[in-house]
Amino acid sequence: MKKYKKMIIITTLVTLLPILLGIILWEKLPDSIATHWGADGQANGWSNKAFAVFGMPCILAAIHLFSVCVTLNDPKRKNIHKKPLALVFWIVPVVSLVTSGFTYMAALGSDIDIRLIVSIMMGILFIILGNYMPKLQQNYTVGIKLPWTLNSVENWNRTHRFGGKLFIAGGVLTAVSGILSPLLGETSWIVIVLTITIACAVVPMGYSFWLFKKGV
Repeated sequence: MKKYKKMIIITTLVTLLPILLGIILWEKLPDSIATHWGADGQANGWSNKAFAVFGMPCILAAIHLFSVCVTLNDPKRKNIHKKPLALVFWIVPVVSLVTSGFTYMAALGSDIDIRLIVSIMMGILFIILGNYMPKLQQNYTVGIKLPWTLNSVENWNRTHRFGGKLFIAGGVLTAVSGILSPLLGETSWIVIVLTITIACAVVPMGYSFWLFKKGV
């Protein structure tokens, strides 16, 4: 943990950075701020200004610290390469900056296409995860952690190579669904995104189990 103390401090401060922007914009922000949007792209949940500015970044900072601590205390942490570890450090700070930025923009009257934003963000995340998955070695924190992947190096490697390709394809399709969301309609967009997400989560597990049954 001491080795990564500086990185933990930096990434936590980045996660909390939207608080500073919120303070700067405080007088311009309305008392009630939209913090949740429906699949139709319309706001359907609001929070008071104090929670939107201070509460949300603090919650994300807590999630960030928990994720980092769990990862750094993994018994097989040495198997987690530098780039996947960097992803663990930076994923929540980036989410904090992006979500808070768009929340403030919407509160100040900007026209936000939430379906496009969500689709692009999910698509980029899936593609990044898919790129790193084949490079992951066995560990207890990051990756597809099943009894048979943790008991067999070959099963782990083949599952993550397959999962990586699936995540990249899923990321591209998710991003495209956001671009086409005005043509697809609300229901179709939801079905497509949910189907892609579930497939990316479940299919690699099924593939891993199939390998296990084959003796891999």
